[in-house]
Amino acid sequence: MHKKRLLAFMVWFATLVATGAIADVTHTPLDAANSGVAAQGDAEEAVIRRLLEQFRTIKIPLSQAVAIAEHLHNGSRTADVSFEMSGPLAYRVRTVGHERIWENVIDANTGSVTETEISSSLRELDREDLGNIIALKSVEQELSDAVRIAERAAAGSALAGGLMKQDGKLNFVVVIASGDRLKEVMLEPPRVGRQGTNRH
Repeated sequence: MHKKRLLAFMVWFATLVATGAIADVTHTPLDAANSGVAAQGDAEEAVIRRLLEQFRTIKIPLSQAVAIAEHLHNGSRTADVSFEMSGPLAYRVRTVGHERIWENVIDANTGSVTETEISSSLRELDREDLGNIIALKSVEQELSDAVRIAERAAAGSALAGGLMKQDGKLNFVVVIASGDRLKEVMLEPPRVGRQGTNRH
């Protein structure tokens, strides 16, 4: 997932690091976030509060939006997904397959595709996005599996997720809405052909 898009959901978070279903969770409440300029903190808290309020009203969970997008192209896998509230509440889902990437907007209340699909060749991606897509081929786990594990471990509902490489490590990163907080969940996916090498 493009780091800048995902980081928009990570103003405040708790971190969960896991391999498979083993997890350690730490919580950071909204009011314990960075104590920078008070006005900026208040504004950021208001944005997060509004995001969570909007997210609680929707009918379609992120996992269903992922399934809808993947069914549009047989054999495709989800590269990243994010909840958006700039217009009608929706999920933006990018799926990949057959050397192409498709971007679809799924209405978060009806499950219908609401905008014209954007399709491009993998060759058109920037280096960071292409690296993440290539990395997706090397992992056995699907994003939807990571979302289910993250939602259980963090006791909430996912509103964004994707595969990211940070400091040379490949992780699924899922942002969870849990109560009045956003939590960042990181899961190290099993790699193809590397059974039993994960740290527990």
